[in-house]
Amino acid sequence: MKSALVIRHTPYEGIAGFRLPVEAAGFAIDRVDVTDPAFPALDLIAPDLVVMMGGPMGVYETAAHPWIVHEVERLAERLAADRPTLGVCLGAQMIAAALGARVYPGPVKEVGFAPVLLNDAGAGSPLRHIAGVPVLHWHGDTFDLPDGTELLASTPAYRHQAFRRGDTLLALQCHPEMGLDPRFDAWLDGADAYVAEAGTDAARLRAEHARLGADTVAAGRRMIADWLDGLPG
Repeated sequence: MKSALVIRHTPYEGIAGFRLPVEAAGFAIDRVDVTDPAFPALDLIAPDLVVMMGGPMGVYETAAHPWIVHEVERLAERLAADRPTLGVCLGAQMIAAALGARVYPGPVKEVGFAPVLLNDAGAGSPLRHIAGVPVLHWHGDTFDLPDGTELLASTPAYRHQAFRRGDTLLALQCHPEMGLDPRFDAWLDGADAYVAEAGTDAARLRAEHARLGADTVAAGRRMIADWLDGLPG
């Protein structure tokens, strides 16, 4: 079978709803936490697919998280080899950094379920499956669009919501994998101040998750299945 490595930056942000389409595409999934002693020695070029998930830290917080520098360096090697790579939220920001773009605090906290706005390129990409679908946003950082990539989606607060490079690289600032994962409670735990900055609260987010989550995940799965189907060879 083909191999897929899921990189987790925190235990409660895993592959979630994307597991089903990745396995259906014939990938055997393994995962590693960045805190695992084995992580520094892992070969990030070897897996047939790398899926980089989210986390509460910023790419620029290297003093607090020294592993970030090493991860970005090895990710850059994978991207230089044009190996299939998917990034979600922090994972997308890591990809941007590995491609030489700046990652920095955004203008506001963007938290809650809302659709992304697809441009013409996005409407012709696998993101068409999430057109008009409220997806989870949970971020306060943004990035410059890396050279050689194509912007696919935006929101009013964050112009750079998704980008791709050819058929092998897809980066998503939002979380179309979330909506059915019970670990969402861990996201909310202790996050009152953070979500309040975004003008929402835990009760509203739980209600959105319960009401919208199943449709979000269904659309996200169609998107990832479409992207995986377009990978070379």
